[in-house]
This record gives sequence, C-alpha cells and structure tokens, in this order.
Amino acid sequence: MSEFRIPERHAQLLAYARTLTPPSGWKIEVSGDEIIMMAGPSVIHQRNLLLVREQFDARRPKDLMPSENTDLGSPHTGKLRNPDLTYIPLAAVELGGNQVPAELAVIAVEIVSPSNPENDLVGKVRDYPQMGIPLYLVIDPREGTLALHSEPGGGTYHRRWAGKFGDAVPIPAPFAFELETAELLRY
Repeated sequence: MSEFRIPERHAQLLAYARTLTPPSGWKIEVSGDEIIMMAGPSVIHQRNLLLVREQFDARRPKDLMPSENTDLGSPHTGKLRNPDLTYIPLAAVELGGNQVPAELAVIAVEIVSPSNPENDLVGKVRDYPQMGIPLYLVIDPREGTLALHSEPGGGTYHRRWAGKFGDAVPIPAPFAFELETAELLRY
C-alpha cells in the first residue's frame, strides 16, 4: 500500500498558515484552500462551553484529557481545525508541539459563532469526519439547538442526533452519559 501524499498546494497553505501570528484572541484554521481567522468567543460562548466541559470532565476516561482551542492537524486531508473543546489521549503530550494529530481526538465540541455559523454548521461537519474525528457535538446558541454527529465513514458522518436546549444529548462511549442542556444560554 502506498503512502498517501498531501497535495502540494495544501502542504504550502498549511505551511503558510503555521507562519501566521494572529492578533490576541484570534485563531487560525485551514480547510481545503481557505485560511479561516476567527475572533475570540463571547462570555455566553465561554459559559456554555464551561457547562458542557464540566459534564464531560466528570465522565472522562482517565486516559483522556480535555483541551480547549487545540490545533488538530490532518496533513493527509490538508486540514487544520481548532475546536472549542476536544478530548485527546494523555499520551499526546509526549508528541510535544502545538498541534495534535486529528485522528487522536475522541470528540470535537463547537459552540456556533454568531459571526461565522457556516464554519461550524457546514465546514466542520464536512471536515471532521474526513479528519478521523469520531464524534462532533455542535451547540448553536443562536437557535437554541444541538446536533451530535457520529459514525464517520467514507468522509462523512452517517448518524446525526438533533435536539434543542433542554433536551438530554445521548453521548456515546467512551463517555457514555446524557449531556444536560437546560442551563445553556442563547445569544
């Protein structure tokens, strides 16, 4: 079996993105032929993320660690994404650096940005399964809705659970619990 090689244009774009120094509070992502710069989150965003993270932290397997705003790189797809919250193996620390291989992430959690919702609702739904991330939880405070994407294969997610704030989200293994959402705030 031959080794997959990243297309040269994607390799150049990823290399260029790594040289950028965003302003304080901004983050950079790469998807296909685009570099995406995003402003820092609001306090409502941060509070919602805290409510979600506390529930995941209480049920996380001991060999996983939470990480906020970690660059998840996928050289074979030419993508670099930075979820609001992810859980990665503790062993990833041994890799060093500022980037973690995307396929090590167990879940990506995003709180939809009011300024660029398409990035979370379309771009990341497309990119995360291609990057090998098994679960993608997207929380939309604009609409008060939630979606859990799972069962990636062939570059897409094959299952989608959808609900609204107040519904319990069935989070599968390795966490295996129902995420309570009644206290999430809308923008």
